[in-house]
Amino acid sequence: VQLQASGGGLVQAGESLRLSCVVFRSINRFAATGWYRQAPGRQRELVATITRGDSTTNYADSVRGRFTISRDDAKNTVYLQMDDLKREDTAVYYCNAVTVGGRVLLSWGQGTQVTVSS
Repeated sequence: VQLQASGGGLVQAGESLRLSCVVFRSINRFAATGWYRQAPGRQRELVATITRGDSTTNYADSVRGRFTISRDDAKNTVYLQMDDLKREDTAVYYCNAVTVGGRVLLSWGQGTQVTVSS
C-alpha cells in the first residue's frame, strides 16, 4: 500500500468534509501531490494539486473557492477540505503523487467515498 485516503462519508448539500491521504513515502520526494475523484460512469478527474516547497495550489474550476488542499510534510499527509458540498461532488476520492506535468507516479489506493445528498 502506497496511499491511504480516508475521511469520506455521507453528508447533505452545503456541509463539509475533510479528507486525508497518507503517503507511505516522503512526499517531499515528489514535485506535487494531488486529489482526484471518480464519479460513477465517469472518468477519473483531477480536483486539486499542491506542489513541494512553496505549496502552490491549483484547482479544477468546479471546486475552486469551495475546496482547499494542504499538506503536512512531517506526517507525509495531504488534506482536502471540502466546503459547501454539492451533489455533483459525489465520487470516490483518491490521492496520488504527480510530476510537474501531471503524470501520476504511484499505484492508486482504494480511495474514500464521498456522497452528498440534497
